[in-house]
Amino acid sequence: MFNIPALTWTLTAVLLAGGSYHLWQATRSHHLTDRVNNTLHALMNTLMAAMLWNLAPTTILAQIGLLAAAALWFIIQAVARPEFKLLCAGTQGRIKCAYHALTMAAAALMIAMMTHPATTTATGTGHGTGPANHTPTPAAHHAMTTTPHTTTTAPTPLDHPPGILLTLLFATAALTFLTLLTRRTTTTHHHTTTHSTRTEHALEALGATTMALMFATMTA
Repeated sequence: MFNIPALTWTLTAVLLAGGSYHLWQATRSHHLTDRVNNTLHALMNTLMAAMLWNLAPTTILAQIGLLAAAALWFIIQAVARPEFKLLCAGTQGRIKCAYHALTMAAAALMIAMMTHPATTTATGTGHGTGPANHTPTPAAHHAMTTTPHTTTTAPTPLDHPPGILLTLLFATAALTFLTLLTRRTTTTHHHTTTHSTRTEHALEALGATTMALMFATMTA
């Protein structure tokens, strides 16, 4: 995905680590809703990691569909009536579910944008224009270097405000979770703070940072 291998490997490691944690939480949870939610988070992290390496390109539509369905599931939880205790309860719970719905939708959008086909325009050859794969092969690269009149453009919708907006949104979310994590850490001697809550805030901050960095790289 990126031209910096170290960045790609780092993001892959972070995504897989987060996915593994969510999967572990899913196996430990005694509530069906929590198991489903953690499983969906693990799935999203795995799909994002696969996207970095352009894996399973033939299942792109299925991936987008799964993430869109996950976003809808979290929206349903966020707007559910208070009597449904198994779903998001209270203001904080609803905000959390709404944020997770946004995260799932943003992941689906990112995958869709990464598979946006490039457009190749050949001048002086009589072949007109045609679609090209967004990942050039060595043969295609050789052809480009031997035909100076061929220009390749890869228009990406993320060059426009939506990508920048999502970058700022996830950067803000990362700062918010870091603030919550710091506040809870510094006030531990006044209030009992569970280890799972601190871990959750740290994981959310790391996930939001990863999303912000990926969108920022794509809009650069």
